[in-house]
Amino acid sequence: MKLTEKLGLAALHRLDPEVAHGLSIKALKSGLAPSPGPVTSERLKTQVAGLDLPNPVGLAAGFDKNGEVLGPLSRAGFGFVEVGAVTPRPQPGNPKPRLFRLTEDRAAINRFGFNNEGMDVMAARLSHRPKDAVIGLNLGANKDSDDRPGDFAKVLAHCAAHLDFATVNVSSPNTEKLRDLQGKAALSVLLSGVINTRNALPRPLPVFLKIAPDLTDAELQDIAEVARETGVDAVIATNTTLSREGLHSPDKDQAGGLSGAPLFEKSTRVLAQLSQLTNGDIPLIGVGGISTAEQAYAKICAGASAVQFYTAMVYGGISLAAEIASGLDRLLARDGYTSVAQAVGSKRKDWL
Repeated sequence: MKLTEKLGLAALHRLDPEVAHGLSIKALKSGLAPSPGPVTSERLKTQVAGLDLPNPVGLAAGFDKNGEVLGPLSRAGFGFVEVGAVTPRPQPGNPKPRLFRLTEDRAAINRFGFNNEGMDVMAARLSHRPKDAVIGLNLGANKDSDDRPGDFAKVLAHCAAHLDFATVNVSSPNTEKLRDLQGKAALSVLLSGVINTRNALPRPLPVFLKIAPDLTDAELQDIAEVARETGVDAVIATNTTLSREGLHSPDKDQAGGLSGAPLFEKSTRVLAQLSQLTNGDIPLIGVGGISTAEQAYAKICAGASAVQFYTAMVYGGISLAAEIASGLDRLLARDGYTSVAQAVGSKRKDWL
């Protein structure tokens, strides 16, 4: 990390976390960010659900909720970028404060509640997206919707022309009863509707499913079956957790989803379980607690074809994208792999 980035992070940490996040978006708009372009090599190039990625290190949804800085993010070193979540209608989200830094734990708790400017604004911004990047959208449902499953399909249909992939997000803990849609019957109906919408598009695109880490073995089994039956193209494991185990920071008991370092082991175990349940039939994207190349590599060896991170940037800055991708390249070379795909699932049993 450069000194300027280190000083910038130190200044941001003196501010309210949501204010600091807003300023980081403004800084990216102003060009105040590293822009090495996507880090790549023959080893790092990989394919996930038909998408050609320059490297397997992606930005998780939640950082750029409204698609405001697609250009700068696509040049920051990431192999792919996911924006959103976006709902059909704009909504303010939950009352503030709703974002908390857990500095001692290298973590964060948020209870945003899908605050966003709506699908019309997102579609307009996506229409000007960089054409040489891989960009996806996290689909959400309005809090007061009387047809939440229909909301996901509606956002997909509205924004699909400008996307490379879309993610069905039923795993945020911050919209009341949203996680209920992870149940087998409800999830099957929801995904079938989204997949049918996708299949009717002039240019069909991959649909991913993002799941929670707080699932029983039986629930995980159900999700694996539904994902296979409905034809989901990949599963993202995992979203934030409701667990507070082992935390030390003053705000540890705030309501919301916990992300960051404490999530690493829990989410990686869920990833490995899902890898075993799907037997490699469905690509997996590992998310949760990644802040180093070693952790990204661990997710890949546990069964992930690609990874995403976000919270680590609160503590390590946006230059982490290039650092993690470059470090991953070195780790693959060290272990004699000529491609990312060769390493996928190679140490899955260590996490079961």
